[in-house]
Amino acid sequence: MLEGTVAWPEEFAERYRREGWWEDIGVFEILARAARRSPGKDAIVTRDRRISYAELQRESSLLAARLRELGIGVRDRVVVQLPNIPEFVTVYFALVKIGAIPVMALRAHRQAELRHFLAASQARAYVIVDRIGDFDYRTLAQRLQADAPALEQVIVVGEALGGQHAYASLMGEAAADPAAALAEVDPAEIATMLLSGGTTSMSKLIPRTHRDYVLNARLCGAAARFGADTVFMAILPLGHNYNLASPGMLGTFCYGGTLVLAPSTDADEIFSLVERERVTVIAAVVPLIAAWLASDFETRHDLSSLKIVQNGGARLAPELRVRLRERFGCIPQEIYGTAEGLINMTRLDDPDELLLHSSGAPVCEADEIRIVDDDGNDVPDGEAGELITRGPYTIRGYYDAPARNAEAFTPDGFYRMGDIVRKQGRYVFAEGRKKDMINRGGEKISCEEVENLIFAHPKVRAVTLVAMPDPVFGERACAFVIAQPGETLALDELVAFLRGQGIASFKLPERLELVDEFPVSPVGKILKRQLREMIADRIEQERER
Repeated sequence: MLEGTVAWPEEFAERYRREGWWEDIGVFEILARAARRSPGKDAIVTRDRRISYAELQRESSLLAARLRELGIGVRDRVVVQLPNIPEFVTVYFALVKIGAIPVMALRAHRQAELRHFLAASQARAYVIVDRIGDFDYRTLAQRLQADAPALEQVIVVGEALGGQHAYASLMGEAAADPAAALAEVDPAEIATMLLSGGTTSMSKLIPRTHRDYVLNARLCGAAARFGADTVFMAILPLGHNYNLASPGMLGTFCYGGTLVLAPSTDADEIFSLVERERVTVIAAVVPLIAAWLASDFETRHDLSSLKIVQNGGARLAPELRVRLRERFGCIPQEIYGTAEGLINMTRLDDPDELLLHSSGAPVCEADEIRIVDDDGNDVPDGEAGELITRGPYTIRGYYDAPARNAEAFTPDGFYRMGDIVRKQGRYVFAEGRKKDMINRGGEKISCEEVENLIFAHPKVRAVTLVAMPDPVFGERACAFVIAQPGETLALDELVAFLRGQGIASFKLPERLELVDEFPVSPVGKILKRQLREMIADRIEQERER
């Protein structure tokens, strides 16, 4: 295994093999199997292209051969920064076929983040598009190469600059024997490096092996009941674990479905494509879903094919799940987990208590989950604590990060997720980040709990609760709210509504900020840190007046 990665102890590895969780195949075999079953079936659909499984396998194999000719091979890291275009899929499968390791950057990342990824991974290649809008990724690559001696190759989808390789040219130059480019890939080797959340510090590299990532995709697809008739729409970045394998692109291909790439986050474009391609599953996030529910898109498009709208990244309030089911006539499926491993999903036939309120149950019977207090002691079912986990697709350590690993993992291999949850049997109910609790003079306020109550207000389209500094109590609660179109809301009106819900007085928000939108990460997570900084600055400015 790649030096700097932490392997599963042999007793666990032997158990996971014996119980059949780990298939000894590489990630490329997901595509190869689908191509053997249904070579002529659409694997990828965009607004103006259709690519069959046979074509995708052939193009990926050709690119794999060309990459080998460039000197890229087993264990070489390659930073991939592509939008949701068919070339992303081709590049990804070409790399895993030759045993190279794609490092999944997002299109919004810029020089500071990419310099970190390149240095941390010692990547030998970097794959980009030429430009998106006014931003030129080629010149960014040139600046990065000056500081990254290991970076030898830059591959550009579009027009390349001097010293860079144009993707089209690589695909146009036939290799002598594409089949010869494939060495046998060891399933125990690293298949993909994902990025940790990185909202408060630079992302860590998450090394996922072929066998654990195949399992991740297969089990997530099963929990969503994917099959050959699945038409899955990807709106959010494919480079993120949610859309890549939970179940995402790889889960779709595991079961021979079709991947539809949305051209943008524009709702009319999304739903016109849903109508045209008879999309059955959409993977979304809270801000998108809240915006859809605030409009009338479902009356302007035929969405009768849509069976499931998945939500990941942050918990979807029960009120929004109910409205989603009523308005769109589909099942809301909550997906809660981490790029480090554990994925929890609600099941499509769950009773409403679980479907509408829980964060789901682990997708694997071998997933071990514990809820612990600050001293690491297990708490009873129903009590809140930190979720820790280990299992056959949860990593045992970040790449080349021994100091961080000592903090993030227990001595017996459990990953500390940093989330506060309650457990009911195997189902978990997420209450927010461990560091996302407001401490009001010693009284702890769960942001998740109060947000769920505020969501029920008819004038509220979206809400997030953050801590604001206070000289007496240390912290108080500030509610940032996006109101429904044409509506406004006052703090006293909101407080009166919450009192009517029977909420404890110390949990009431003590400031209300109406905003048009929330700052979000590239994958749609609300950046609460920025909101905390914003309200702290406003309070400071008000004091100085």
